[in-house]
Amino acid sequence: MVDPGTVVNIIKQARDRRTAPLILELDLTEGIVETAPSDPISAILSMRRTNLRDVLDGLRRARSDSRVRALVVKVSGGIGLALVQELREAVQALRDAGKLTVAWAETYGESGRGTVPYYLATGFDKVYLQPTGEVGLVGMALEEPFFAGALEKAGVQPRFGQRHEYKTMANAFMEKTYTPEHEESSQRLVASIGEQITAAVAAARGLPEDKVRELTDRGPFLAGEALEENLVDHLAYRDEVYADLRKEFGEDAQLRYVARYSRAHGLASRLPQPGRQDAIALINGHGPIRLGRSGRGGPLPSSGPAMGSDTIGAAFRAAVKDDNVKAIVFRVNSPGGSAVASDAIWREVVLARRAGKPVIVSMGNVAASGGYYVAMAADTIVAQPGTITGSIGVVTGKAVVNGLLDRIGITLGSVANGDHARMSSATKDFSDSEWERVNASLDKIYDDFTSRVAEGRGLSRDRVHELARGRVWTGADAEERGLVDELGGIDRALDVARKKAGLATDAPVRVYPHTSPLERLRPPESSEDRAAASARFDAWGSLGGLAARLGLPAAGPLTLPGTWEIR
Repeated sequence: MVDPGTVVNIIKQARDRRTAPLILELDLTEGIVETAPSDPISAILSMRRTNLRDVLDGLRRARSDSRVRALVVKVSGGIGLALVQELREAVQALRDAGKLTVAWAETYGESGRGTVPYYLATGFDKVYLQPTGEVGLVGMALEEPFFAGALEKAGVQPRFGQRHEYKTMANAFMEKTYTPEHEESSQRLVASIGEQITAAVAAARGLPEDKVRELTDRGPFLAGEALEENLVDHLAYRDEVYADLRKEFGEDAQLRYVARYSRAHGLASRLPQPGRQDAIALINGHGPIRLGRSGRGGPLPSSGPAMGSDTIGAAFRAAVKDDNVKAIVFRVNSPGGSAVASDAIWREVVLARRAGKPVIVSMGNVAASGGYYVAMAADTIVAQPGTITGSIGVVTGKAVVNGLLDRIGITLGSVANGDHARMSSATKDFSDSEWERVNASLDKIYDDFTSRVAEGRGLSRDRVHELARGRVWTGADAEERGLVDELGGIDRALDVARKKAGLATDAPVRVYPHTSPLERLRPPESSEDRAAASARFDAWGSLGGLAARLGLPAAGPLTLPGTWEIR
């Protein structure tokens, strides 16, 4: 016999668990993924990582959930600036709803390099720091290598053409230091980002901007110094942070990870429900742009994602075909790549709009060169102030390695049928007629790019050329110049899409293509189903592999140089 008193206690405990205050947690140690990788193995391996959509959905729901009393976040580095701004906006909205927000870290950067994580922490009500930690508020910097001297010593001759002087990819291989235009562009980038961070930190900590600039010039700060300068609120270890929360909200308060909280309450709304409810389609485009399917950007398991024109195109066509999809949000986080693949995706954006589906682009950390090309035809472009965008230009070329091969004793025989048959060969310089073809291609791509920017953004060709020429902008500067419409994150883009489609503010969002990791192993039934089959492990071609091994660009003519992610 079961003791009735025991049953009553079990029921009471279950009821208490359902009604106890909730403290939401978020651990940023391993960063945040924006979308599951396209190839099935990486997708399965990433299933335990925190997803941006889960975090934003969870924090949005928590604003109106009376059980949720607080959010506590372990802040860490490794998250791009635009994504940090996205999280900061979501935290601010939670604060505005009356919830306590707490940031803590063992250290906000060690020996510097903590500016961005500290910037995130200042968006919270309270900032905690371990007593042995530091606040690495030291400002922003770009370090850009130039390989011309090393390539010269190695016997490698870089041969590149570009449109125009601000398209700096080739500079890394053709120059030994900054050109005036390159330095101007890079200097403005760090200045714009510095302005954004200084203003935000000053407002959050109740300090004059001049004081924040002075502190930045003196950083990094030891824990005691940071507390004295009002950069943090408390010095405490993790257990003390959580003890403070228990003291404020009671020992019965339950801890719940934001992602788990979100999934528990929002699973039904994220599953596809054709024919049931009008919705917004969300299409994710991440990584270098290439022809074919999305997948890994390289042959190694650690390679990041790549945006395939076939996958993105099929996702757009599926969203357009679905009568319940009333608008499309296209999330772009890409440094660019293939001009042809970028153009194919641009065409799908145009066709979606012609079919009556508004397209809203949400830019992530980077949406430049080809990443801007695929975005420029949208109804509305939304970017974060710290998004790296623009780079409206083109570069192409190759490395001639004859000198290197001679030095190591390698000879190469070749036969050809056609004057330009070896035009792409790394063991032959361009002839005059081949250079004519290279320049014709550069002119055509640049002309197409700028003319479509002019059409999509409602600007004159002359004005576009002033803004283009390969120059990179922050989202804040791009918005001032008409290359971006609004500043904000993906939640803002979804709100814009709902408004344009005439939908309720809580209308559901469906991800296209919607496939599980195991479903991606299934071959497609037709070209319309091709987005579901992303299991191919593409590597670079032979010339691309050679260029990559030499440290030369191999991604395509519409590519941003280097790693443009401010952390």
